[in-house]
Amino acid sequence: MKRSAGVLMNISSLPSPYGIGTFGKSARLFCDFLAAGGFSVWQVLPLGTLDQGFSPYASDGAFAGNPLYIDPELLYQEGLITRKELDSALYTGSPYTVDYVWLTENRNALLKNAYHHASPALKEAAQEYAKKSGWIEDYALFRACKDTNTGKPIPYAEAISHRADYEKAASVYAFIQYLFEKQWASLKAYANTLGIQILGDIPVYLAAGSFEVWAHPEQFLLDERHNPTKVAGVPPDYFSEDGQLWGNPIYNWEAMKQDGFRFWINRIKRALSLYDMVRIDHFRGLASYWAIPADAKSAKEGAFEKGPGMDLFNALFAECPNPNIIAEDLGVFGEDVVELLRDTGFPGMRVVQFGFLGGESSHLPHNYPENAVAYTGTHDNNTLLGWLWELTPEERQFLFDYMGYHGNFAEGGYDAPCVRAVIEMVWRTHAALAILPFQDMCGFGKDTRMNIPGVPEANWRYRATQEVIDGVDLNYFQKINRLFGRA
Repeated sequence: MKRSAGVLMNISSLPSPYGIGTFGKSARLFCDFLAAGGFSVWQVLPLGTLDQGFSPYASDGAFAGNPLYIDPELLYQEGLITRKELDSALYTGSPYTVDYVWLTENRNALLKNAYHHASPALKEAAQEYAKKSGWIEDYALFRACKDTNTGKPIPYAEAISHRADYEKAASVYAFIQYLFEKQWASLKAYANTLGIQILGDIPVYLAAGSFEVWAHPEQFLLDERHNPTKVAGVPPDYFSEDGQLWGNPIYNWEAMKQDGFRFWINRIKRALSLYDMVRIDHFRGLASYWAIPADAKSAKEGAFEKGPGMDLFNALFAECPNPNIIAEDLGVFGEDVVELLRDTGFPGMRVVQFGFLGGESSHLPHNYPENAVAYTGTHDNNTLLGWLWELTPEERQFLFDYMGYHGNFAEGGYDAPCVRAVIEMVWRTHAALAILPFQDMCGFGKDTRMNIPGVPEANWRYRATQEVIDGVDLNYFQKINRLFGRA
């Protein structure tokens, strides 16, 4: 990796009059913002559909895009919706949070109208794209079946044999995926012309009600009624003393190995076509994973089981010799994770907030290797300012001594000197790529954090306004990106 710097800002958090960030004008303005600051990487969270808690990390389809990111203004410009329909998409609530309940209802109606207004030629183009994709037609059938069967589709074999009965409803969902692909490809191309690479994200697990579990139950650990026998999560860790019970079904790795891990290879190849770089979330689960009995009350009842390891990546390398992948190797560590990271050659992650929990740590900046991505925090962490406030006096003093900071933390402020000192410490490290969440560019507190692991409510809602983005001191970030060789 080239020495560089990036910003973590999910699409949902971008400014927009439509209640959520989209692939429209504000996304292009954000690309301009990054380029002006000397950044060359834009990290986004998974672009897939959302689960019931609106998390992007438990999609109902490994390949599907989130329709909420389709920009209404672009649809209007193409003549796919009327002015009245565009105005109906305007959100009158808070510009600082996402109202997913309102959005889901509003966007579904808007996108169906776009389909009905589309020309025969555009519908035909969407159908051709769906056929060539290898997945859209069946995913659209899955969504159509759910709509007509109170949210739970009929068995896959039955749906396939009655495909014609669902053709009209399925064609709408196929068209929506076509719109998603078209708008995203245009945005990514614009970013690339500015020298901005997109770093995307693959969640390891899928939702229990996902298309893949419906269509390929043999590739998951399910009972005869297709209910999970074991579910995913993590043991007690930094984020939760009880661990985290995610509830996603676990893969049947033996079955996947029999077909050469075809699902995973296709999934990674799809991600590499969407993004310039791909981060595999919960990478440690591919070395060994925490398997929890489906009827367990707590994640503590789980145990580690062996994952696919290099068998998976050897199969991948046979088709993709040099995939641009970053491994999210955080969480409860083990020698098997270290070994898998070494054997794949992928860069791992270092998070400065984890380095000051006491004792020697690979997350202390003097231990960062060049083949790594250094973060001030991830979507799961507190903001830098929030973290600094929550440190004990002893922890904060150790941090100050470590980075040679002699200021008064209580001064605080929009561009708190202490926050900048931490950012500069990360920027100095050997890690080839350094990334900070947008909130840390602003020096914002914990009320703007994106997610609190283990807490199911009120996550994934943070939004920025254009006024906030315009208020960022880009001269400062230009300076440190040049100063530390990351521009």
